Amino acid sequence: MNQIEQLIQHASAIEAKLGYAFKDHSLLALAFVHRSFINENRDITQHNERLEFLGDSVLGMLISDYLYRHLPSTPEGQLSYLRSRLVEASSCVNYIQALNIGNYLLLGKGERMNDGRGRESILADLFEAIIGAIYLDGGIEAARHFLFKNFTKQIEMILATPLRNWKAILQDYCQKKYQQTPLYNVLQESGPDHSKVFQISVLIQQQELGRGMGASKKEAQQAAAADALSRFNLPELFP
Repeated sequence: MNQIEQLIQHASAIEAKLGYAFKDHSLLALAFVHRSFINENRDITQHNERLEFLGDSVLGMLISDYLYRHLPSTPEGQLSYLRSRLVEASSCVNYIQALNIGNYLLLGKGERMNDGRGRESILADLFEAIIGAIYLDGGIEAARHFLFKNFTKQIEMILATPLRNWKAILQDYCQKKYQQTPLYNVLQESGPDHSKVFQISVLIQQQELGRGMGASKKEAQQAAAADALSRFNLPELFP
């Protein structure tokens, strides 16, 4: 019995955590197959990147629909920003960690040993792949039910967080305290072309202040700036 078949044997345990029962268990299994796994298991020919591509679009559409209906007076630009926060890599990592199913991922040896930020991007991809698999198996309403049954609380918490330009706030803080502006360095760029993940560090006086990840350099810079600011004693920002 190969590892795909073993994963399918655990389908009921995974489905219980997802709150969705698959008609086609091969779709569920495929969502958990990372590219690194098939590089070391030549009898396996498919990985989850196509499902991730589909799930990324389905997630964006579902979140857009939710924001449109629940925030009827919010302008388009702010809706776009809110959507980006709800679908960004760090949010997807939080969603998948809440389900506690990352241990079912089929990874190559090198990725299994990686517990850092590269692993976070893999978890974000897994979340999108699961949404893609549910969409193919049960349609858009099944995907909608999965998303909002499991994550409405997290979504509402993100929406309740004040909108801030962390990068501008950090720049102002550093100019006043250090008489310098922070510098941002790209640490890593990973993922397929349709779903890049950038990891960026922010430095002042050649010292790293924080790190962030996102689907664009701008998004990752904002996350890095927020991470840096959280390390300072600034109760007006982080009460």
